[in-house]
Amino acid sequence: MLKFLSIRDFVIVSSLELEFQAGFTALTGETGAGKSILLDALSLALGERGDANMVRIGCERAEITAEFEIGAQPALQSWLNAQELEGDDGVCLMRRVLEAGGRSRGFINGRSATLQQMREAGELLLNIHGQHAHQSLLRPESQRELLDGYAGLQADAAQVATLYREWQGLLERRIALSENSQTAAAERELLLFQRAELEGLAFNLIDWQELQVEYQRLAHAAGLLETAAFGVECLSDADAACLAQINALLTRLHDGVLHDPSLADTVRMLESAQADLQEVVYALRHYQQRLDADPQQLEEKEQRIKAVMDMARKYRVLPERLDEVLQQTILHLAELGGEVDLAELAEQEKLAQNRYLLAAQQLSRARKVAAAKLTAEISAAMQKLAMQGGSFAVVLLPLAEGNAHGLDSIEFRVAANPGVPQRNIAKVASGGELSRISLAIQVATSQLASVPTLIFDEVDSGIGGRVAEIVGQLLGQLGHNYQVLCVTHLPQVAAEADWQWQVSKVIADGVTLSRIEVLDAERRIEEIARMLGGVTITETTRKHAAEMLGMAA
Repeated sequence: MLKFLSIRDFVIVSSLELEFQAGFTALTGETGAGKSILLDALSLALGERGDANMVRIGCERAEITAEFEIGAQPALQSWLNAQELEGDDGVCLMRRVLEAGGRSRGFINGRSATLQQMREAGELLLNIHGQHAHQSLLRPESQRELLDGYAGLQADAAQVATLYREWQGLLERRIALSENSQTAAAERELLLFQRAELEGLAFNLIDWQELQVEYQRLAHAAGLLETAAFGVECLSDADAACLAQINALLTRLHDGVLHDPSLADTVRMLESAQADLQEVVYALRHYQQRLDADPQQLEEKEQRIKAVMDMARKYRVLPERLDEVLQQTILHLAELGGEVDLAELAEQEKLAQNRYLLAAQQLSRARKVAAAKLTAEISAAMQKLAMQGGSFAVVLLPLAEGNAHGLDSIEFRVAANPGVPQRNIAKVASGGELSRISLAIQVATSQLASVPTLIFDEVDSGIGGRVAEIVGQLLGQLGHNYQVLCVTHLPQVAAEADWQWQVSKVIADGVTLSRIEVLDAERRIEEIARMLGGVTITETTRKHAAEMLGMAA
């Protein structure tokens, strides 16, 4: 529900702050006083396009802020959370700044928002009914949703949409597989061969790395044995081996220490070197014992390396990537789905189609019943709203194969006058007629209240007297379930309102400004009298106005 509206430097409004109440509020005033400014400002705050001409002359920018209470609107709260635009609990702030240079900025709950986001939020906050091309009543999807909501068929419609998607998914899969069955079969055969070939190689990256190290060792085994033997001989076995020379030197140094103790450190260093060299001899002899120069093993490893290298060249990758090629081949096979029985798939598709058709036919039958009832209610309401002889119809147009919304497309048709054929409501209804038809629909479907605020502009165009009083009563009836605002020039409509605001123009320092005042009971009598009597207001007119307000109360 709209709670507060602040307007700054917008058209002929300098500064205006309004607090709104539940129920039915009428906006009245002289022609040209600026009654439409309120609606224009709200539209701008809810994402409509603006231009620099909307900024009050001499000002840098116009700013509109609207505060809504949304505690009873879980759909809007979910949308705000999904868009990361949530604010204080139960509150939605819509703010729009329009600069004189033409730049425009929008904010939702203090966060920057695109015009599209503001429009989406606005569609969940209020509807403006009047001569506005974007009005939701004209959209086919809104007409379908309205009928389904009126009949309580939202869950059935959602189920039909789910079944339709399942059917179409199977249909598309069967067609794709059927059209490409030969190509797919050839591709699958090649992939199966490649998978078998790669799996047969049994390539493993760790084994491959160890294989190369072992091959290098075996390939150079003779040279490595010779090197080890030379080391053992040089260090230990030769007549002039290093260890023998070191042992002889140690013997002499030990004798020397007896005569000069300063040689002790040298002896210790040489003993350490002797021990290290002895360890080297042990290691080289152990290496000689375990080194295998088996030519057969070398040949086997050469064959393994050749097999891996040949496979890598075939697939044009480094050997290290052969396992990755195998995994890609397996994944591609999985994507193809393996061998698919087209006959079995066609049977699944047929079952899915039958499930969809059964649910869609049930939905159509329920829609026809609801359409007849809604048609009668709205047509009856039209007779009271200065469209005697006119008619309204909710028409279900059959779709050959159906779609996600069922086997019908929904179309609202209207004949505003007797003797003329019904045609699409978007093409034949005038602004005033469309507003009154919208009013009749809103009254008939008031239990659906998904948008809490309804604004009516010019719903009383071209009517008066008894019909105007009926329009006022209908708006008052809507006010029990909705917050209703109506711009009107008819006293019969204004008298039915719970609240009445007067829009007027004043001249301050040579500048024309618009202002809005909330009228108390006494001033309401004066305003209703003005609407009844024109320039000269007599006591009789005032009495008539008071009587009209009393009867409405």
